[in-house]
Amino acid sequence: MIRRIFPHPLLSLTLVFVWLALVNKVTSGNVLLAVILAIVVPMMTAPYWPRRAKVGKPLRIIEYGLVVIWDIVVANVQVALIILFKSNENTHSHWIAVPLELVSPEAITVLAGTITMTPGTVSAMLSADGRSILVHCLHTDDPDGVRDQIKSRYEWRLKEIFQ
Repeated sequence: MIRRIFPHPLLSLTLVFVWLALVNKVTSGNVLLAVILAIVVPMMTAPYWPRRAKVGKPLRIIEYGLVVIWDIVVANVQVALIILFKSNENTHSHWIAVPLELVSPEAITVLAGTITMTPGTVSAMLSADGRSILVHCLHTDDPDGVRDQIKSRYEWRLKEIFQ
């Protein structure tokens, strides 16, 4: 019964918090509307989610989020230094193929989004078989190190979260 009302509980919870953040005022009416949206939207979209992602270690999500936030802050400083102090001749951009062990489409999507959100890197393409992702790196002298860092900082955590 509860699964019929909340087919995607995390989505419902997220919708409540996002709605309350958007209206910027917690009143009984806003909470009621947020709960209604949290029930109706997932019920309406449930047919489009035939296979739900399984979250294996939900607490790992918090760790992953903290790692990503830290990496974004560090990358912002690094990119600023590259832009301010490196000439075009001394900037070594690279295309890097990152082989994936992830199989869940949701996990691959989160990884691609994480790479793109981190300044200095952009995920450009997923291979047709879904086994590697092409990443553009603004500046590196060690493309293999960038690949290894993506796998060691993000991929293994996502494997634990989604598999």
